[in-house]
Amino acid sequence: MATTLSARAAPPPAPAAARTGARRYRTAAMFMAPAGLGFLVFFAYPLVATVYYSFTRYDLINPPQFIGFDNYLRMFTSEPLIRTAAYNTLWLVVVLTLCRVAFALGVASVISRLKAGVGLVRTLCYLPSLAPPAAATLAFVFLFNSEFGPVNRFLKLVGIDGGLWFNSPTMSKPALTLLALWGSGELMIIILAALLDVPPEQYEAAQLDGAGPIRRFWHVTLPSISPVLTFGVINSIIYALQFFTQAIVAGSAAAGSADVAGNSKYIGAPLNSTLTYPVWLYVQGFRYFNMGYAAAMAVLLFVVSAGFTWVLVRQLRRSSHQEETV
Repeated sequence: MATTLSARAAPPPAPAAARTGARRYRTAAMFMAPAGLGFLVFFAYPLVATVYYSFTRYDLINPPQFIGFDNYLRMFTSEPLIRTAAYNTLWLVVVLTLCRVAFALGVASVISRLKAGVGLVRTLCYLPSLAPPAAATLAFVFLFNSEFGPVNRFLKLVGIDGGLWFNSPTMSKPALTLLALWGSGELMIIILAALLDVPPEQYEAAQLDGAGPIRRFWHVTLPSISPVLTFGVINSIIYALQFFTQAIVAGSAAAGSADVAGNSKYIGAPLNSTLTYPVWLYVQGFRYFNMGYAAAMAVLLFVVSAGFTWVLVRQLRRSSHQEETV
């Protein structure tokens, strides 16, 4: 009798489908474990640690001391150069983003209409994006040298005064923008793929309705590739907010110094016109060892980048919803 009751009380064996599902779940979790571990170690932990150190006074030698919001108050009240760095970065965010997206779209549009040599032209336009940023910046500083640079020599032959470029406070940021445009081949390839994916039937229908090239581009091409353009804008904004290597190398090279980390007086030359927000963050953290203040600057940079991304993605979703409703 006891044997019968225990047999009735025992749970029924799991179905084969449930066992198979659990096995698949464990297998998927095993394959995803390295990515999850990498996310925790290289993103989640550094982010949490940066937020913590932003509320402390920390110099990498002594233990961190909690000081509350003093680092953030210092950024907004008593730090003179951070305003210059923020202005330079904001200038790059606006000008570089507009020029980079427009330039990549223009080059992609030209390549998409070529009949011969498409592969060669596409490769030549993409190759500059593979150049190391430091080497590309040094090459640009040489090319745009005000005295013996090839660019100014060529402009002088046609009667144009090329200016000082990287040695001028008013021309240094436009010169950095030209450098960024020269290396925008990756974004150009993405936009080119989107252009080639636009259904040709839409162009034919618009042409039958009497739309010219400009109207076809405005009413067919741009709406079709708007998600890719939004991605390009977000990518360019984040790229400008993190503009570091080119600015620090250009400032030091234009000042005639090859020592970037040791001589902060050359960083931002000429006259702090190339002093971007990430460069000043680097100086505070690794030159003056104000790690707590640098962490606060990094947190603010992260919040601004996330804010830009959230606004643009929300606007994209709203536009897509409106198009589906219509």
